[in-house]
Amino acid sequence: MNLEVNIPEFEGPLDLLLHLIKQDDIDIFDISIDRITKQYLNYLNMMERLNLDIASEYLVMASELIEMKSNSLLPSKNTLDDDNFEEDPREQLINRLLEYEKYKNVTGTFQELEGIRKSVYTRESDEILGYCVDEDIDYGVDLDDLINAFQNFLDKLELDKPLNTKIEKKEYSVGKRCREIKDRLKDNKIISFNDLFDIKSKEYVVVTFLAILAMAKRQEIDIIQDSNFNQIMISGKE
Repeated sequence: MNLEVNIPEFEGPLDLLLHLIKQDDIDIFDISIDRITKQYLNYLNMMERLNLDIASEYLVMASELIEMKSNSLLPSKNTLDDDNFEEDPREQLINRLLEYEKYKNVTGTFQELEGIRKSVYTRESDEILGYCVDEDIDYGVDLDDLINAFQNFLDKLELDKPLNTKIEKKEYSVGKRCREIKDRLKDNKIISFNDLFDIKSKEYVVVTFLAILAMAKRQEIDIIQDSNFNQIMISGKE
């Protein structure tokens, strides 16, 4: 008949102490230094009899427990000198156990999350750089130049406005205006920026300007200016 002896694996002396406390089903705050020291030393003796290696950290904790037990047997010295105040070794041990228990519980949660993550298969991302729009594309002029040209056109439009105007309500869309500009660029490969504003109504002018910006962003047109303050030209792309 074979006798099997199962020795639990502990992550350190504090882990062993927590095991002994839970085994007795007592609260950490109610631990008895005398009792916990006996249990701890008995466990180390059992490991020694089974020819198991005992780590040095377990022996250090054993010496600390023995010292605490010895101090608890000595008569306490009451002193009013705050400079000589020393924290109760038992209280120190309780705080260490509480701190270790907190981290151990968090570690258990992380291990559960790790197990869940291992059961999830993640597909590698596809190469999408070919579908991205390069935001750093040089359109020949910057947005400030285009806005300045638009402002100059508006100023000229204000000066050319007749004294008596007839207002006709007509709706315009950016999409429709883009198609109209494309059709004009098919007949004329290059058009002056100002020539695209052939209707002088406010709605038409705004929609035309937005259409030019949209087409430039989609790289459907080139915006060209030979030098500063020269007229801006619009050309279509193949």
